[in-house]
Order: sequence, then C-alpha cells, then structure tokens
Amino acid sequence: MEPNLVNGAAARFVSHAPGHWPDVTESDWKDWRWQLRNRVTRLEDLENRMTLSAGERAGVLLAKSKLAMAITPHFFNLINVNDFECPIRRQVIPRFEEGQTSAAEMADPCGEDSHMPVPGLVHRYPDRVLFLVTDRCAAYCRYCTRSRVVSGAGEQALHTDLEQAFDYLQRHKEVRDVLLSGGDALLFSDEKLEYLLSRLRAIPHIEFLRIGTRVPIFLPQRITPQFCQMLQKFHPLWMSVHVNHPRELTLEVREALERLANHGVPLGNQSVLLAGVNDTVEVMRELVHKLLICRVRPYYLYQCDLIRGSGHLRVSVSKGIQIIDSLRGKTTGYAIPQYVIDAPGGGGKVPINPEYVLYHNNEKVVIRNYEGKVFEYPEVDAQAEVVLKTIAENKSP
Repeated sequence: MEPNLVNGAAARFVSHAPGHWPDVTESDWKDWRWQLRNRVTRLEDLENRMTLSAGERAGVLLAKSKLAMAITPHFFNLINVNDFECPIRRQVIPRFEEGQTSAAEMADPCGEDSHMPVPGLVHRYPDRVLFLVTDRCAAYCRYCTRSRVVSGAGEQALHTDLEQAFDYLQRHKEVRDVLLSGGDALLFSDEKLEYLLSRLRAIPHIEFLRIGTRVPIFLPQRITPQFCQMLQKFHPLWMSVHVNHPRELTLEVREALERLANHGVPLGNQSVLLAGVNDTVEVMRELVHKLLICRVRPYYLYQCDLIRGSGHLRVSVSKGIQIIDSLRGKTTGYAIPQYVIDAPGGGGKVPINPEYVLYHNNEKVVIRNYEGKVFEYPEVDAQAEVVLKTIAENKSP
C-alpha cells in the first residue's frame, strides 16, 4: 500500500527497529528465528534495558511458576520504558498482582477441559472445534485464558494427540469448521503447519479452516511470502489476529497483514478489553481505524476472562458497553466489533450490546439510535402471517 493512498494515514504506522538491539544486522532482525532466539525471558534481560517497579520485579519472579515471560525484540521495542503504565508494558511484563486471586477467578474460565473428548481437541459448539496444537507462543500475554497450559510454567501440561484428534474429526461429520490455536500454530515451521492443514483438508466434511494467532503482531517477520504462498493451498482459510492497542500496528505488522490479505486470507481481529490498555473510546477508535487500514475487520471485543490473577486488568462490563455505544454512529459499522463475554465455566460467547430496543410488543418495536432519538417500527401481525403462509402453501401451482 502506497503511503499517499490512505490520505496520510500511513504516517500512523512506524517502525521501532532496531531499538534496544542497535548492533543487530538487518538480515538478522528480519529473521523470525533470530527474533525467537533473542526474546526477553529473564529478569536480567529486562533490567539491562529498563527500570522495573518493585511490583514488576516481584511479578517476574512469580512468573517462573505461573506463566513464563517472553517478549520478542520487535514487540519489546514498543514499550515506553519511561512509563510504568505503558499499555504495551501492561500486557507482557508480569506484575505482583498476578499472584492475587479472587473467588470468582479460575484456572479454566472457559471450561475447555470439560469439553475435550480427546487430548487437545475442544468440542464445545455443535459444528466446530478448537484444535490446541501447541503450548508455546512467540510472547506471553499476562491475561492469557490458557495460562494453565501454555509456556511450560503453568499447573497443567498440554498433551495433544494429533492422531486421536484426526480420528475424532474423521468420525464426527457434524464438524465443518476447525480453529487451530494453542499456543500459537504459526510458530511451527512451514512444513509442519502444511502437514497439519493437509490432514485437515483431506477430511471431506470440514468446510473451512481458521487459525487464531498473535504471531503477525509479536513476530511479523514470520509472515514471509513463502509462508503466505503455502497458506493459499488451503482456502477457504481464515485468520483471527489479536491486537489490543494501536501502537501494536507498526509498519512491519501492517506489511505482514497486507501480505496475508494479498494471498486471499480474510483477517479478523479479536481484542480483549483491558484496564489501562484500551479502555477508552479514543484508544479503541484509533485501534479499529488502523485495523481497517491494514485490511483487518474488528471482529470481537472480549470481556477479560476470569483467569486467576487478572483482576488488575479487568474492566467493568458497563464500561465496555459504553465504549461500543460511543463507537456506534461515529464510525463505519465495519469498524465496530461485537462485544462478548465468554460465559464462565464453558457457556460460550454471549453478545453484550447497548440497549437499543426500548419497548417491544405485538404491535410495535420502539428503538433508539446512536443520537438517542426514538423511533417506532410496526410489528408484523403474527396471526395474519400464519394465515398468509397457510394460503400460500395450499394455493395450486
């Protein structure tokens, strides 16, 4: 995309490379495997680059037994090291609050373990499954809903059995949609991911495939032309990415997302509503506008799951509703995500919307618009509808 094609909006996309790695060569920086090898994973790595608060230092020590810390150089460069409340910093640097839990919090807030017929395969909805293919990510979000199993530091281990999963999918013909997640499947080599996709594509009743990933954001170097060409073989294939703050949409990330879109991969974004990160209308509006420029449709805005130790990051549901209400009518409908709560214990995603229907009976529905203006729409007479349908069905051809 040429910078002048979006009315100067491209100026909002910047590169932060090489940042805290001034001596790295350009070829190394662009190598996704170099990025993985040089992730910030230890307390010393952090303290060599920034000043930590006492709470962060305690959080890093706690992370060794809860959810490991890992931050790619690309993503680390987005942190404002002089701001203890930096929205990027809050997402990836552990805090001592992670050790504080409330009675409502749980290890498996979405009830995935109870819907796992074979190891690594979650079958909660009738026609689709979640396929947990790995327990590793390029970097670890501190609010991760699967912190019990990812990173190797949690209380559980993920023991996915690929052959059992493929056999289950072969036998369950009601499954038409498979979502690859984990962990993050894009950490696999092109060859391994191609193998997985090929096995799934060989199952006749599976209509389309999805990948849930944060790799294009944490590790945009991974999205090579060769990788995108491999994905093209498996259409229809969709991808859900995860961006929470507009600063995450860098020049490199935009180029990676556009590369995927140019190879026919439809892109949607799933954000999590997080305190101090994206809990204002202004930040959310900038985020969804930048996503659309990157050819990514804002898809879901999640209320933060009740994962243990996430209380300091959760925002009230009323605040989430207010943000969505403030977007409606002020920007294109393409930019407005569906706000959802993943019902605790395994109830699935429940849409949460502002109240637009003020009154509804058999005669009319009273609605309000984004300006607060009230309108009436006449309701269809249900009894007359049945009569007309009966007449139509009995009419001679």
